[in-house]
Amino acid sequence: MHRISSQMNNTNTQSSLRLQESRLNKVNNQIGSQHKIQELRDDPLAAGHLVRYQSFLTRVNNFEKNALTLSEQFSYREGYMTDSLDIMQRVRELAVTGANGIYNKDDMQNMAFEVDELLKALVQNANAVNEDGNSIFAGTNTKATAFTVEMGNVEGSGTPLIQEVRYNGNIEQNKIEIDENKYLYNDNAGNKTFWAENQQLFGARDASSWQASSDSVIRIDGVEISISQGDNVYSLISKINDSGAAVKASIDPIRNALNLSTTDARQLWLQDINGNVLNELGIIKDSTQRPPYNLGDGVRVAGGSMFDAVIAFRNALLKGDQETIGSRVLGALDQGINSLVTRLAKSGAEYERVQLNATRSSKIALDVNVAISREGDLDFTKAVTDLKLLDYTNQATLSQAGKMYNTTLLNYMR
Repeated sequence: MHRISSQMNNTNTQSSLRLQESRLNKVNNQIGSQHKIQELRDDPLAAGHLVRYQSFLTRVNNFEKNALTLSEQFSYREGYMTDSLDIMQRVRELAVTGANGIYNKDDMQNMAFEVDELLKALVQNANAVNEDGNSIFAGTNTKATAFTVEMGNVEGSGTPLIQEVRYNGNIEQNKIEIDENKYLYNDNAGNKTFWAENQQLFGARDASSWQASSDSVIRIDGVEISISQGDNVYSLISKINDSGAAVKASIDPIRNALNLSTTDARQLWLQDINGNVLNELGIIKDSTQRPPYNLGDGVRVAGGSMFDAVIAFRNALLKGDQETIGSRVLGALDQGINSLVTRLAKSGAEYERVQLNATRSSKIALDVNVAISREGDLDFTKAVTDLKLLDYTNQATLSQAGKMYNTTLLNYMR
């Protein structure tokens, strides 16, 4: 039931005009923004879906960006590794030539000059930096020079030559998300890429009576291993072998000392994180010393880097030592080449994987954009039709209201 009064028609007309203007303004805003949802109350269910789709699209775009960035890094790194492989192949050719016994000492010394230049080129590749100025083969220590060179006098040479190449990076790996809760580890440790032989450490301290005095933690090649109070050396060996690290431990049958050996070509990285287990066994110095050059004084080491193999070859050429070249040097070079080929294959496989992830993320992004368009984009044809209809209705209402209230002041001036 409505109360009839002189203001009712005017009130109803004004109310209808405000409602029409509101609808007209809403359609105008939709057309201007190209989105049909202006406020959450317009379509709560679609708005909820839209927020989730947009959040997922942001993550997918980040996955694609991460994959493309990784693929560029792998491609850049692979170029230096391939060039290093070519250098090692040339060094091996010279080693085969120098070991055949037909060249005299002067000829071999002349060959040593080329080997020394190839060594410098190999070190240059190992110390390469990317377009951002970050070291490629220094692990996560990207602001440091990956390898430092120590010069010294070498028998047969009148000038100082490279005597030792030491790794200056770390073995940490960057963890990059390339899919939902799926990660790829970017391993740039130079003491793996440029290592030639499996490294072996032979302890010098009798460990048969050793027993852990307290709970401790050691880290071997980045894997942390917990040692319980009362563990003996056999328990320690078992825990190391079961840890998943690329290292095998054993007890020396003669000295009863702890021996460690890598399962592939790499440099061992040993640390006492909590306690002094490895220090007590004589494997490393105190925990203040930084790995990998923190080994105990009595520890014997076997297995070196590609630099060590090339340096040994050059020195043998300078001495005219054909026997050493044909045996130990040639074997170390072959192992270094095989190791580098393996690393190249792994890098290539990782490159293919990130390329596949980038392609998949790009396709998923297109599918998500379709879903976002379905939930949030405006049907332009329908919006323009509604706009014209509302505008026509508003004009008609204004026209009718003008006819209803056409009395003016002039009506009373007679």
